[in-house]
Amino acid sequence: MTQEEVLEAFRRTGALLEGHFELRSKLHSDRYFQCANVLRYPRIAARLCDALVEKMNASGGIGRIDGVISPAVGGILVGHEVARALDTKCIFAEKVQGDGVDATGKPNTVLAMRRFSIAPGERLVVAEDVVTKGGRVQETIDLVKAAGAEVAAVALLVDRSAGKVTFGEIPMFSLMQMTPQTWTAAECPLCKAGGRPVHPGS
Repeated sequence: MTQEEVLEAFRRTGALLEGHFELRSKLHSDRYFQCANVLRYPRIAARLCDALVEKMNASGGIGRIDGVISPAVGGILVGHEVARALDTKCIFAEKVQGDGVDATGKPNTVLAMRRFSIAPGERLVVAEDVVTKGGRVQETIDLVKAAGAEVAAVALLVDRSAGKVTFGEIPMFSLMQMTPQTWTAAECPLCKAGGRPVHPGS
């Protein structure tokens, strides 16, 4: 699939939103990828994830794969479809309350393995829907490494950083790279104009 074909699938399903949004990274933007809207259509989700796996395979392959892991909740459907295309299992990490607080003073959340386990020596693909700063993907990578396993690749539907976010030597594949305008809350012109951001993914 070309990037334009991917973008058209997002537009057609209402997954590309325009307005005033606060991202999970706390940055503000006038565009938001609500991947849940495209993933609610199983055949479209399958087509997108098949294309993502084809892109990984076209790179020369990533070696043995024992499974796919995703951060909950946004990455679960992507992980499931990528695992189907790879003919392997899928598991996911879940949010649990951490020991500290976030920038707003609310209890923070961290990822943990609650329902599944990772065996030492396994090689897993980390699959996610959208990455802006890559925090949840990095947390997932850390969980895999802490279990004595290896991350073979990171697979994304949308890389909002346009390739600026990387995960060390781990190969990263995305169907679409885009860098919508983002601002800190203090710099956001939409806030200065009196607007209030919404959190469509929360």
